[in-house]
Amino acid sequence: MITARLVLCALCLMLLGCSDQKANELFETAAFEENQGNVPHAKQLYQELVNLYPSTKVAEIARARLADLDSRK
Repeated sequence: MITARLVLCALCLMLLGCSDQKANELFETAAFEENQGNVPHAKQLYQELVNLYPSTKVAEIARARLADLDSRK
């Protein structure tokens, strides 16, 4: 029983680590699109990041980028 719990905990930690990595990759892509001047796509990617990974650190930055891009209209 203890072994099963340890395995479950290890799997959860691995998934959390993957989530952060995926969130970082999505943020990098969004930032690249923004720097290339493709603001609509960048906003779409930032929003996707916020929706999929709301509790990550990069989601906070993505929210700020969205607010900044929206204020430029």
